[in-house]
Amino acid sequence: MTGPQNYLQTVALKDVKCFAYHGFYEEEQLTGIYFSLDVTVTFIPDQETENLDKTVNYEVLNSIILNEMIVAKKLLETVVKNILDQIIAKYSYLKTAEVSIKKLNPPMPGQVGHSFVQLSYNAV
Repeated sequence: MTGPQNYLQTVALKDVKCFAYHGFYEEEQLTGIYFSLDVTVTFIPDQETENLDKTVNYEVLNSIILNEMIVAKKLLETVVKNILDQIIAKYSYLKTAEVSIKKLNPPMPGQVGHSFVQLSYNAV
């Protein structure tokens, strides 16, 4: 028989689009740009699979993302760390967590689809 300790649950949000003013250069902070974020977390699920308080609520993940995206930062590294820190603080039982951010069409020479920063957490 398989018990819940043998399961590893994944909850994720993919391609959360936001317009924000993150950027190292002053013009990025004035004009803003579109970003896309992904969040993936894993944990051992509770036996109460119908109880929202016993899982990771992806609406809460979305709220954390949106609240952090309105606070302009110079570096995307800071943005992903702040988001990840808030998720870990809210859900202390996580086994892993990963946050990535893409700056869509960053303002630089050539045609660049996106820049990318990712930060991962492992509770091991």
